[in-house]
Amino acid sequence: MKMDALVKKYPDVGLVLEQAEVPVIKEGEALVKIHKTAICGTDVHIYNWNQWAQQTIKTPMIIGHEFVGEIVEIKGNSPEFKVGDLVSAEGHVTCGHCRNCKEGLKHLCPTAQGIGVNRNGIFAEYAAIPLSNLWKCDKDIPEEMYAIFDPFGNATHTALAYPMIGEDVLITGAGPIGIMAAAICKHVGARHVVITNTSDWRLEFAKQVVPGVVTVNTKTTDLKDVQRSLGMTDGFGVGLEMSGNGNALNQMIDNMINGGKIALLGLGINGGIEWDKFIFKCLHLQGIYGRKVFETWRKMTTMLQSGLDISKIITHRLPYTEFKQGFDLMNSKKSGKIILDLSLIHISEPTRRTPI
Repeated sequence: MKMDALVKKYPDVGLVLEQAEVPVIKEGEALVKIHKTAICGTDVHIYNWNQWAQQTIKTPMIIGHEFVGEIVEIKGNSPEFKVGDLVSAEGHVTCGHCRNCKEGLKHLCPTAQGIGVNRNGIFAEYAAIPLSNLWKCDKDIPEEMYAIFDPFGNATHTALAYPMIGEDVLITGAGPIGIMAAAICKHVGARHVVITNTSDWRLEFAKQVVPGVVTVNTKTTDLKDVQRSLGMTDGFGVGLEMSGNGNALNQMIDNMINGGKIALLGLGINGGIEWDKFIFKCLHLQGIYGRKVFETWRKMTTMLQSGLDISKIITHRLPYTEFKQGFDLMNSKKSGKIILDLSLIHISEPTRRTPI
C-alpha cells in the first residue's frame, strides 16, 4: 500500500513529495500513523544539502524525526504499548549491546542511528519505529507539544546538566532550543537568565516566549554592563552554549565565575577558543548530545504538567503538503518551531497486517 512521504530523493537542494510504500514492520517494531511532525535544524541542513548533509545522507531517504502519532500495528510482545496509543519517540536508535547501552546510558551509544538521518524517518503518513524507542504520551498534554519533544529534550538535557536553583545563567544562542532552555531555567529556579544573540528578531521572540528573560544583542551591549545592571558581582554560575559560535563561547568564558559550569550543545565551533582563560578560571565543561533515554522524556512531561509553558515557541502550523513554505520560513531565521500537520489532509488507513 502506498502513502505520501517527503523524500530526499536527489543529492541536491529540496525535498520531493511522492508516493512511497507503507513500511512493513519487523519484530519489535510498531507502525505509527503520523499526526503531526516538526521541522528540525537537521532537516533544514538536509533540505539545503550543505556539506554535512552531503557527507551524511544517502539518497533516496524519507527524512524527519520530530513527531507525534498513533500506533496502528505492533509486531511482537509489548506489555507497555497497544494499538491506539498516542506516542512520540526517541530519535536515536541504539545498539543495545555496547557498554553504555548495557549500563543504561543509551544516549552515549557510539553506534546510534538517527531516525531520518541514517534510516528512513517520519515525514510520511506512516513510520516504522522500534518499540524500545517509543514514548507513550499523556493525553492531558497537547499533541503538538509532543511533536517537538526532540528539541525540547535537547534544551532539557542541556539546561538540567547542572544544579540550577538560585544560579545566574548565561545562554548564548536564541534559536528555539536556546529559548526553550531559558524557559526551563526560569521554571526550575534560576535567578537571572540572560540570553544572547545578534538578531533583534530572535531576542524579541525570546521575550515573547519567556517572560522575564533578559535579552542581549552582543553587537551593541557588553555582558559586563549587563552583569552590573543586574547586581551581579562575580559572573555567571552556569553557561549554556547553544549557538555553535566561537565568539559566543569566548564571551561566555569571559563572563563566567571562576569554577563555573558550561554545558555545550552548539555544533560547529572550530578553533579560536580561549582555552588558557578557561583553564585559569577552572571552568567545568560538559558536552551535550541528544536526550537521556528516557530520563529526559520524563522530566519534559512532568515540567509541562507542573506549569512550564513553551507553547509560543511554535509559530506556524502548516499542512504537510506546504512543506516548502515551512523550510523557507526556517531558512529566513524568523520563525520558531514549525508544525507540519498530517491530520489536515485525509489519510487512508493501511491494510492491517496480522502481527506475528
